[in-house]
Amino acid sequence: MPDPYPLVSDARAQLAGLVERIDPAVFRELRVGDRGERPAAVLVLFSEAKAQPSAPAELCVLLQVRAATLRQHAGQVSFPGGRVEPGDEDAAQTALREAAEETGLDPSGVDVLATLPPVPLAVSNHLVAPVIGWWEHPIVLSAIDPAETTLVWQVPVSQLLDPASRFTAVRERRGSRYSGPAFDVEGVVVWGFTAILLDRLFDALGWTQRWDATRERLIEP
Repeated sequence: MPDPYPLVSDARAQLAGLVERIDPAVFRELRVGDRGERPAAVLVLFSEAKAQPSAPAELCVLLQVRAATLRQHAGQVSFPGGRVEPGDEDAAQTALREAAEETGLDPSGVDVLATLPPVPLAVSNHLVAPVIGWWEHPIVLSAIDPAETTLVWQVPVSQLLDPASRFTAVRERRGSRYSGPAFDVEGVVVWGFTAILLDRLFDALGWTQRWDATRERLIEP
């Protein structure tokens, strides 16, 4: 497994420079926004945290699992976030507000490093701006509303980068076939929009470790 500590030493600076590093064309497999998509934002929050109380601090990213009863993206792993509301000044405020509502995160403790160009999410007809944040003093968070979110946890970046954790997710439904990058985090599968975003961010940062994209796993509907 890759050593996370060389990443931590300058991870914040690298993340702050993502706007210059990443080309929106890397999301080409996602449908181009042309259907009046509703604006939304997600918080991609990194920190030097402890994934477990007894573990050493390492570079982590905050993820959550959506409730299985939700109408859209039920049971999937996601970043905190949601739709832009009238009172939001920008995408960063949307992402921070939603994260506070979903996880109890204190927005004042987050430094917003960058807001990336919006990415189309065709399934729910949204145009999603990824907001990159750095959490200087992370604490343990939990789901505020179990009807919306069932798990909030710090995922070590080293675990996501480990080639053994990576595979290509395949989903066949109603005659259509989806395939895309995915991660297995101790049995929890990260796939779809969240996995694509992580995959492209890691590529842009130069953090990706070579992995076998021919290894496929079927994602059940």
